[in-house]
Amino acid sequence: MLTAGTSNSSCAQGGIVFRGKGDSPQLLMQDIENAGAGLCNPEAMKALAFSGPLRVEEILQRQLKVPFETALAHEAAHSVPRILHHKDRTGQAIVDCFMKELQNNTAVELRYAIAIDLITPSHHSKKLTDLYLPASCVGAYVFDSQSKQTEIIFAKETLLATGGLGEVYLHTTNPPEARGDGIAMAFRAGARIMNMEYIQFHPTALYIYGERRFLLSETLRGEGARLLNARMEPFMHKYHASGELAARDIVSRAIFHEMLQSGADHLWLDITSKTKPWLLERFPVIYAHCLEKGIDLSEQPAPIVPAAHYGCGGVAVDLVGKTSIHRLRAIGEVSCTGLHGANRLASTSLLEGLVWGSAAADDLLEHWNKRDSDYFPPVEEWQMGQQPADPALIRQDWMTIKQTMWNYVGLIRDQNRLRRSLKMLRELQWEIDSFYEKGELSSDLIGLRNGILVALLVAQGAWRNRRSLGCHYRIS
Repeated sequence: MLTAGTSNSSCAQGGIVFRGKGDSPQLLMQDIENAGAGLCNPEAMKALAFSGPLRVEEILQRQLKVPFETALAHEAAHSVPRILHHKDRTGQAIVDCFMKELQNNTAVELRYAIAIDLITPSHHSKKLTDLYLPASCVGAYVFDSQSKQTEIIFAKETLLATGGLGEVYLHTTNPPEARGDGIAMAFRAGARIMNMEYIQFHPTALYIYGERRFLLSETLRGEGARLLNARMEPFMHKYHASGELAARDIVSRAIFHEMLQSGADHLWLDITSKTKPWLLERFPVIYAHCLEKGIDLSEQPAPIVPAAHYGCGGVAVDLVGKTSIHRLRAIGEVSCTGLHGANRLASTSLLEGLVWGSAAADDLLEHWNKRDSDYFPPVEEWQMGQQPADPALIRQDWMTIKQTMWNYVGLIRDQNRLRRSLKMLRELQWEIDSFYEKGELSSDLIGLRNGILVALLVAQGAWRNRRSLGCHYRIS
């Protein structure tokens, strides 16, 4: 098992969908479909709604004993309170329990390394006629950032769980490693990629100038937090009957519109209706982080801005994580199951990872001894440039990607902005590819190569799709 050492899952604050009072799979499916603007895959919704709560009970509660709170939380666009959580660090609590289980499993070897590219016979085999074989994945080229060496790792099955792509945007709630690495590798290998234009922006990320954005959970609004404009006035009632509890794309665009109207670089989130002891009990991580930045949430509102949060598209997979390439699977945010449609319902992502991860494991175990013979071709060694990669160029290229995506392929899109984004990103990709071919390999250079490709895939998807839907919002 290869890992870069961090994950989007550990950053999840709000919680994981479970089963509420008066709830049903049908009601959950309806909420998912409403949030997803009618684009959700019916079979994926059914798989999650019916098996999701069972997987939570079986794996998270009984086997791993994740310390969830007793009371279920209510989040935006959910019909009933159905969110299991551990204070405001649910993702970290789940990941910690999984990692403890992994470390006790002698059958699993955990290595900290970075995949460069997937190995496919048609692209990398020394045998020329392997070009005609059906598309398959036989492993990956891997870079060890400590030793600075590359190696070939063959695998009977390869599973991508590389997370999201938020790093291609100026404002994001994702960790720096969310560069879209898995999507980029799968695309270069020839896998089907879909729904890349549907990028969900979280309405409320803490805005501290010059710092990375910190997620202020949607659960804050579920617990009564109000959004205020630059004049410190509530405004969500003007945009949707559900106010602060409207779907994320609606709330994000409302904030963005208010920012444009006032010229403000941020707005405000106010939860001063709650006491300090209550905030310390319910949101200890968020409260402590804000206090560290000089903001006492019990006494003053927090500055917020929308931020790229979740990619609803990715590597197309079926109900057991299989991609269009034989022996390659994908689960979690790197994949596109179709569950989220045009906009993800809050707290479904952790459950999607659990359901599809379990389904993929069950399918592999069931068919492992019935497999056809696994072919591992003789492959070319990885060729690496020798020029030291200039960190100033890498930083500048990343800033160009981020600014271009935020301004032209962000919350509100139109034909002129998208045309300009494609021109700028294509020219930059040519420069980065040339830089990459000559440069000495590093994690930063690998990420830059992947980041520009994924940014282009998002922009191309947005350009092709002329229909405004969900979090892909186009104006004439």
